[in-house]
Amino acid sequence: MLQRLRHAEIMRRVRLSGATSVRDLASQLGVSPSTIRRDLEVLDRDGTLRRVRGGALLLDDGLLDGGVSVDADADRPFAEVAAVDEQDKEAVAVRAAELVNDGEVVLLDIGTTTMRLARRLRGRRVTVVTSSLAVLDVLRSDPEVELLLLGGMVRRPYHSLVGVLTEAALSQVVADRVFLGVSGVRPDGQLVDTTLAEVPLKRAMIASAGQVVLLVDRHKFPGTGALRVCGPEDIDVIVTNEGADEVTLRNCAAAGAEVMLA
Repeated sequence: MLQRLRHAEIMRRVRLSGATSVRDLASQLGVSPSTIRRDLEVLDRDGTLRRVRGGALLLDDGLLDGGVSVDADADRPFAEVAAVDEQDKEAVAVRAAELVNDGEVVLLDIGTTTMRLARRLRGRRVTVVTSSLAVLDVLRSDPEVELLLLGGMVRRPYHSLVGVLTEAALSQVVADRVFLGVSGVRPDGQLVDTTLAEVPLKRAMIASAGQVVLLVDRHKFPGTGALRVCGPEDIDVIVTNEGADEVTLRNCAAAGAEVMLA
């Protein structure tokens, strides 16, 4: 079994039971205990589950070991987040809209910048697939845009859908490009996020799209976050503002990402 399929099956079993042992996983998946231990170490390092002696535990949504919150925006109203750095976000959205061609299928991640991008797609003959309820609100009455809403559990504070149903729906999607948001980009180009529930969806969106476009305003270069989303080598295009940290941008470009400044 391929590693990514094994990881998905491990997470499915952990979600069902809340905890599992190395011995049980090895037996169920037909691999050695040492292979399972390595898998659990990777998933623990990525913040997907908690590795414990003899097995693994499901992380509480929004919590890491020791009860430290990794959902920085959970207590902030969406409208409050949307009002921060408005001009920079709008400039990024305008530049990103230029990448979209009529007839394309585009995936829009959650977030206030992708919401602004959705406004720029009004009246366009495109198909938009999203887990963002904010994007739904923007495009729901537009007769030109074909809108596909991914299912899942409603995460009210950030107007999004999350969970295994959302991940399952994404596995059926083939998009021309995804417009992705993250909490920050570290100086070495690693994309990080603060929200445990959203990270698996971001990874699934990356896997479902032909081109990955990162939408981040200049204040997220460099940025911080407890959870790794992906490396700079997984990003095709970065759309950000003049004034973004030059060292971080150079490291992203060295990994193969095209940098577009708004």
